[in-house]
Amino acid sequence: MRKFLDMLYQASGFAAAGFIVVICLVVSAQVVLNLVTKIFGAQYAYTIPSYADFAGFSLAAASFLALAYTLNKGGHIRVTLLIQTFSRIPRLFAELFSLGLGALMAGFMAYFMIRLNMESYDYGDLSYGIIAIPIWIPQLAVSGGLVILTIAFLDLFWTTLRAGHAVLENRERE
Repeated sequence: MRKFLDMLYQASGFAAAGFIVVICLVVSAQVVLNLVTKIFGAQYAYTIPSYADFAGFSLAAASFLALAYTLNKGGHIRVTLLIQTFSRIPRLFAELFSLGLGALMAGFMAYFMIRLNMESYDYGDLSYGIIAIPIWIPQLAVSGGLVILTIAFLDLFWTTLRAGHAVLENRERE
């Protein structure tokens, strides 16, 4: 199970990186097309239809798909100023409380994002750009990222409970 979860987090991180590459490619291509227009005039004015929409959808996908990977690597900003002064047992309870609360919040968001995703599919919602994209498609990446984040929080909660100490603390130092 550990190997599967690590592969899930890794795949989510790679997917997020892929969406960042998509953003770079789409925006760079549009900048080049704008430059061609400036140099050669309006008769060579080309644009990528809905490029801003594609970049925005890719940004949302990258942001949410990267959450679980970043959490698993201990990369999220954590305020340890207070809990580092705790002894071992109170610190363990503070970590478990934080991870449990994070799991509940991520699960809550995932549940309602999945519901929104299904409503968008049922109603046939489309984006407003030149190219009308069914909005459930980009929402799918957000829903998936939130589900994987919930799994990551539950995984860290269980790992911390079994270890009896804060496991994220060790990952932050690597």
